[in-house]
Amino acid sequence: MDQTARKITKIAREVRKFTTRSLKAEGLGTAELDFIHVVRKNPGITQAGVRSVLGIDKGACARRAANLEQKGYLIRTLDPDDKRARRLMATAKADALKQSKAAIEAEFYAWLLEEFSEAETEVFVSLLNRLYLRCKKESQAGFPHVSQRLDSPKED
Repeated sequence: MDQTARKITKIAREVRKFTTRSLKAEGLGTAELDFIHVVRKNPGITQAGVRSVLGIDKGACARRAANLEQKGYLIRTLDPDDKRARRLMATAKADALKQSKAAIEAEFYAWLLEEFSEAETEVFVSLLNRLYLRCKKESQAGFPHVSQRLDSPKED
């Protein structure tokens, strides 16, 4: 039984909605933000690499890359090893966008915590950090414990 009722997921979803709404003012949609994120995390990635990460088709990837290049978020260069391939790099404008997104999220979370006393905030942040560190450790290990739970037969 999930005692959290997936509240962390639900809060994150609402923050994402607000962030997306705020970033639309810059003319970007969620698919473009995801694309930029992949390129920022993988400088020099090819469009084939982006397609693999995002699970999008070749045409959509090419259109999105061209659109983001036109908007000044990406630079496409020839791959020196394969003249048919293009390497993608994020621009300073894309890097500033990350800061903008982080600032929007931080403001939302600050607003959310305003109803807590200083002591409540301290306890909450401490517990949240413990959860995050446990999650990160599990992720870095390849999710062995959570996978095992999903693979094990359920007891009634």
